[in-house]
Amino acid sequence: MTVHTLFEKLDSFYSDMVEVRRFLHQNPELSFEEKETPAFIASFYRELGVEVRTGVGGNGVVARIMGGRPGKTIALRADFDALPIQDEKDVPYKSTVPNKMHACGHDGHTSTLLHLAKALNEMKEELSGTYVLIHQHAEEYAPGGAKPMIEDGCLDGVDLVFGTHLWATEPLGKIQHRVGPIMAAADRFEITIQGAGGHGAQPHKTKDAIVVGSQLVTNLQQIVSRRVNPIDSAVVTVGSFVADNAFNVIADSAKLIGTVRTFNPDVRTQIENEIERVVKGTCLAANCEYQYSYFRGYPAVVNHEAEMNHVVEQAELVPEVTVIEEMEPQMGGEDFAYYLEERKGAFFFTGAQQEGVTNPYPHHHPKFDFNEKAMLIAAKTLGAAAINA
Repeated sequence: MTVHTLFEKLDSFYSDMVEVRRFLHQNPELSFEEKETPAFIASFYRELGVEVRTGVGGNGVVARIMGGRPGKTIALRADFDALPIQDEKDVPYKSTVPNKMHACGHDGHTSTLLHLAKALNEMKEELSGTYVLIHQHAEEYAPGGAKPMIEDGCLDGVDLVFGTHLWATEPLGKIQHRVGPIMAAADRFEITIQGAGGHGAQPHKTKDAIVVGSQLVTNLQQIVSRRVNPIDSAVVTVGSFVADNAFNVIADSAKLIGTVRTFNPDVRTQIENEIERVVKGTCLAANCEYQYSYFRGYPAVVNHEAEMNHVVEQAELVPEVTVIEEMEPQMGGEDFAYYLEERKGAFFFTGAQQEGVTNPYPHHHPKFDFNEKAMLIAAKTLGAAAINA
């Protein structure tokens, strides 16, 4: 009966859920620059009479709801930062801030958790345990907001932690799950090649940084194909190659920036070392100097078995859920990984594809949007997982 009551309350909040999501969508703030968004979140909780702490680990907000009976302490997390992208959608709730938009659904995550918290608060006397609502800043940009929030005590006393991501490329009504690694570790590397520039007509008097950089792009691909065990998934991608010059000048230097994605910690370390070995060898052959930096981002998101199975069981109770499927691991990164390193829990995906759209725009696209009904499904699944834990 408690879950049924929760679902009824959430249904009644749906129009408010949409209104808050659209307000946030119109007023995005970038990672580590969030000021008005956390203030809005804190104000929402204060109006409910819920205990709230601001400035957690930087710009984070944490609220706590005490149930009427003793029980476990369950944390639920939503992120609220936006991306440096110009919103190109033609909708009434389009971003009002130039070159900033919610292009990954974090506005929906925030509204979902706020209204789930409102429902839990109205039911608190009949609930057991404590519910910790973690509103996290800066998920999109490493080092992220999760780690400093944890260091500032957001998981103190917490037994279990759950989270979800609205996924606009999967059909509405679908819940995707996986025990073990579900999202990859996401790292970044930078390589600067220092050659010797000169006249475009006299290459024999130069050390062409563009040629060396081109060789590097090719050589780096051999790390995954020939150095990593084929059983282990890994990605090495060069995403930026800059050597700005006049058309008749041989480049003095070139800079390459890229990302590495892995699940296995040993493979992560192996690739970090292999990149430098390849860079060193390629530059040695060309008699060039180099600088190499490797920045470790978020670790892999690894779901705990019992907790992930619990979410699946609770998703089966949600009337709007039509498909529950085990998913392949995603090579995208998420700093929810840090919460799961500290506490047992699970992270899952909630389908949010818009109705009538056969080729939805992907996440981080200027025309990204999602089906707002997915917020209700996410809230019900998270809520059921929390109160039945």
